[in-house]
Amino acid sequence: MWLSSTYEGHTHDKKICDTEPLSLPKGIRFWQDTGFQGHRPDGVDVYMPKKKPKGKELTPEEKQENKRISGIRIKVEHAIGGMKKCRIVKERFRCHKFGFEDMVILIACGLHNFRISHKMSRIAI
Repeated sequence: MWLSSTYEGHTHDKKICDTEPLSLPKGIRFWQDTGFQGHRPDGVDVYMPKKKPKGKELTPEEKQENKRISGIRIKVEHAIGGMKKCRIVKERFRCHKFGFEDMVILIACGLHNFRISHKMSRIAI
């Protein structure tokens, strides 16, 4: 749905989101992971797993909610993993042409989307 520009090195997701604010439609559900702690866009319902307090346990209801959220978030994580099947995405990038990194990521996303929408089982030989 949304893809930021590429960033060099190990840049935290929250820092990228603060640099390139994400404008979301009002009233949608936003399923975010704990890497975005403190990020709350206006007019959006944010669903994020609850962390265990120090020295305490989560209640069974909180554990159940975390499980539900994780079940939805796993689709996003699988999409990221599918995109990384393109080796160029996950290894050190040596081409320094302006904008080339962004194009590589877009192509990897497109290939992943093509792969999942055209599974081999649907293709008649």
